[in-house]
Amino acid sequence: MTGERHTLRSEEVTATIAADGAELCSLQNAQRLELLWQAGPAWPRHAPLLFPIVGRLKNDQLRHRGKIYPMTQHGFARDQPFNWAKRGPTCCTLILTDSATTRSRYPFAFRLAVSYTLKNADLEVTLEITNTGEEMLPASIGAHPAFNWPLLAGLEKEAYGLTFSDEEPSPIRRLKGGLLKAESQTTPIRGRRLSLSERLFDEDAVILDRPASRSVRYAASRGPSIDICWEGFRELGVWSKPSGAPFLCIEPWHGYASPETFDGEFADKPGVMHIAPAAKRSLNYRIRAG
Repeated sequence: MTGERHTLRSEEVTATIAADGAELCSLQNAQRLELLWQAGPAWPRHAPLLFPIVGRLKNDQLRHRGKIYPMTQHGFARDQPFNWAKRGPTCCTLILTDSATTRSRYPFAFRLAVSYTLKNADLEVTLEITNTGEEMLPASIGAHPAFNWPLLAGLEKEAYGLTFSDEEPSPIRRLKGGLLKAESQTTPIRGRRLSLSERLFDEDAVILDRPASRSVRYAASRGPSIDICWEGFRELGVWSKPSGAPFLCIEPWHGYASPETFDGEFADKPGVMHIAPAAKRSLNYRIRAG
């Protein structure tokens, strides 16, 4: 164990977590094959935590009670040092609380706990937001893990697809300038399967704002696979660099970017959760290395 990173190990999975951003930065299967994107030049992150917003706010501004606060895309948690609350061989917990730095951008009191637990081939991630203030806490939160694409060297990227637990007939949403377009689009998912290609991301992320599924498998016809399931999250984003990059992000969200036409109070923004004083909200997702 070190002050900056901590590694969890089971017979089937090894996971390394950084104190900066409470970010998962390595995930290896039983064969010690790296499944997680290693923050290369195409995108300098692994699996950032999105808090207290998901996506962008209009003009990168958070409005609260007539005041304006600067808030960049996906919020500040991914760039903040977390404190270790627990470090064990198969589990760890990291904590971020409000400070003068966070309140200059987000004028609310909070406690954010991020826990990682290995159980056989599963890495379970629990996100718990506590309102430690005296007013309602508006917030969004999301996961942003990036997996190698392809997972197995030598396979074409087009050999991969996503298979959802349920059929997904609903339209998808897209972004323009980082903001949510007003109009929806016909889904590219056929039944339960989304075929993957670089052209899929020419219009940025594929956003399921009302998914029927609570799990998805990322795989080709051979080689390793990844299953992700989630609870408490309402939306799902799938993203890679529009220009093409060797990673694929599968992102459970509670919240999404501001609609193009929305410029109101943050508490009134579509997709935001509201947590009463002294209350908590817990969300979790699980990554299974197959």
